[in-house]
Formats: sequence, C-alpha cells, structure tokens
Amino acid sequence: MKVSQIAVIGFGVVGSGTVELFYKNKDLIEKRSGRKMDIKRICDLRDFPGSPFAEKFTKNFNDILNDPEITVAAEMIGGKTLAYEYTKKLLSRGVSVVTSNKELVACHGAELIKLAKSNGCNYFFEASVGGGIPIIRPLHQCLAANRIERIAGILNGTTNYILTKMIYDQVSFEQALADAQRLGYAESDPSADIDGEDACRKLCILGSLAFGKHIYPEYVHCSGIRNITLDDVEYVANAGYAVKLIGLIEKTEKGIVATVCPRLVPISNPLSGVNDVYNAIMIRGDSVGDTLFYGRGAGKQATASAVVADIIDAVKHENADIASLTWEDSTDRSFMVPYKSADVRVYVRVRSDDVDSLKGLITALFGYVDFIPRKMRTERELAFITPSIEEYQIDKKLALLSEHADVMRKIRLL
Repeated sequence: MKVSQIAVIGFGVVGSGTVELFYKNKDLIEKRSGRKMDIKRICDLRDFPGSPFAEKFTKNFNDILNDPEITVAAEMIGGKTLAYEYTKKLLSRGVSVVTSNKELVACHGAELIKLAKSNGCNYFFEASVGGGIPIIRPLHQCLAANRIERIAGILNGTTNYILTKMIYDQVSFEQALADAQRLGYAESDPSADIDGEDACRKLCILGSLAFGKHIYPEYVHCSGIRNITLDDVEYVANAGYAVKLIGLIEKTEKGIVATVCPRLVPISNPLSGVNDVYNAIMIRGDSVGDTLFYGRGAGKQATASAVVADIIDAVKHENADIASLTWEDSTDRSFMVPYKSADVRVYVRVRSDDVDSLKGLITALFGYVDFIPRKMRTERELAFITPSIEEYQIDKKLALLSEHADVMRKIRLL
C-alpha cells in the first residue's frame, strides 16, 4: 500500500503538538483515513537536539517543495510573509496545505482556496478558528442547507480569561492581564488579543464561509477590552449581564454588519456563562435556528487535534478538491454596511455634579431607559441602558448629553 507522506513546517507549540499527536494515534489515524501515513519532513530553522524526530528535520523549505512523495503539508509558522510564500508554492505544485494560521487565511483565504482548486488539491484551516472546536466543517457541511443569518462568538481565550477574572475575582484589568501573562495565556505584547485583532481574523474566516464573499479584517469594526473597569463589571452584573468580547457578523435588511467589541451578554444567553480560556460560537441558520459550539479555543493539544483532522481529510481527498469549502474574493466592502447603521441597545456610564437633573435630560433624549442600581455607587455617577435604535442616533444623543455630563463608557448589548 502506498504511504501518504506529510511535511510539517514550523515546530513550535502547535507544530510539535501536531507531530506528537500524529505518532501517538497513528494507528487510529491510518484506520480512519484508510491510508498508510507518515511524516517525512519537519522544517524549522532551529535545532532540536535529542528530539525523537531528529532524522526528519530540515532547515531548507525546498527539501519539502521538491520532494515528489510529499502530498500534504501542515503550515504552522504563522504570519503572512513566509507562510504565504510557502503556501502558494506548495499549492501551485499540487500539494494540499493545512494550517492553523488565522492571519493568513483572513488576509489571503480566497486567493489560496482558488489556487488549491486550480491545482487539484486542498487548503484546509479548521484549526484557524476555535482551536480544537469543530466549527469550519459544520459551517460548510452540516449547516450547508441553511442560509446563515448570524454568527456571534467568544473567539479569544485570553480576553475571556481576563474578563472572567474581573467578574468573579474582582481584580482590575491590569492585574487580570498580568495573571494571564504569568500563566502563559497572554503574550508579553498582548495587543493582538486585548485589542480584538485575533478575534477579528477568526470572525473574518467564519463570515467569509457563511456569506460567500471574502471579508477582510479592515472591513470589520474592531475594539478591545482595555477600557473595561470593575465599575462597569459591577453595573452590568446588577443589570443581569456579563461583559464579553464578542465577534458578531449578521445579515440585516441593509447588508452585512461585522464587529468585534465588548458587549453586554444577558445571563439567559449561553455565551454569558462561557468562562476562562474557553471559546464558544453561536451560529443561527434560517432552518436550524441557533446552534452552539463550545470548547478550548487554543492550546497545544486542542489545536493539534484540528490540524491532524485536516491532515486526515487532505489524505482522503488526494487529487480532488472539496468544492463546498470556498468563497469569492471581494474588491470592496460595498456588500457590507457601516456598523453604526445597525439598531442596538447601549450601556452608558456618565458622571455629573447634578445627577437628579441629568436623569430628566437622559429620559428626554432617549425616552424610556433602564437605570442601573449599584451598591456604594458614587453620588456623581449614573449608568443606564438605552432603547434599541440606530447607533448613529445614539451617538448624536450622547453628544448632546456630553454637554452636561462626562460620558465615561459606552458598551453595546448583544
């Protein structure tokens, strides 16, 4: 029986986890793929003395590219420079590529999928969203009979851990971030996580699959959790909500709206109870309704699980592409609408020397609002939730309110 030969490019956390998992469950993997399989090459610029896979290492990518026996490569180097170059060269040669590289898929997915199809191979990226949570396949296979109406999810474990610490342990954002860094959940430079960039890339991939056009990161409004305080956490808890960083993309009558930002999630919504480093993604189809996918969104073994599953799929479909995994490229964002054109309810926290008069002004501006009680609330502060109206209109009203008070926080509701 022919042995399907695989290459792994990048032997970092996910790459090493992929190799370890492959050999740990090799008998099961071969049984499920119906093929004999082996990892022939591992490409990395670093040395790994004493590794049990020492004979497989190379520092030269061309050793993989020019090997006619290699039919599947797992790209785990990240970024969109070398990873993009290597992936294009492999796909052009007819080698299927699997990846956990969310940035590359979000920025070049349409191009790379098209290149794979034109060369009779596949580009798979289950591990790029949600770590080990099965979400890409269910979205383009199991839910294929549905028109997708909405995707809302907690897509970043680092920010979810930080907000969980703030909610349950009553620690500041700065302390919660330091804890996340100490535990290895956050990088020394956590910007991509806490500013929403990581979640944005994942939302772009999900949205592109769901709606059939490439949604680039610059099409998505993105804001992070840096400004969330314990005051906000306490106010929204008293109102029956939890603060979560939510990636949301939905098809409205006006067009597609996409945002990544903190949102108040009602406790009746399952997403409100997703804590620590866990991720959860809720997909609404016109026939099936709401479906929820939950699990560890990152980590060595969880992500490696998704990568190896893609390797199995690629081996099973050698010399044939899976046509349903696709979307069109887009040259502009005309199919999308400005996020502030959507109707939304908003939590607002304000400060004023005359709170009693301010209540009347708020009611005059917004009509009925929900004022939020809070123990030990400062006498100079108010928090409230607006009715659901177009966000442009909310901003106009807050601009008028700011003439009489300091508008300290504005957080959208889910």
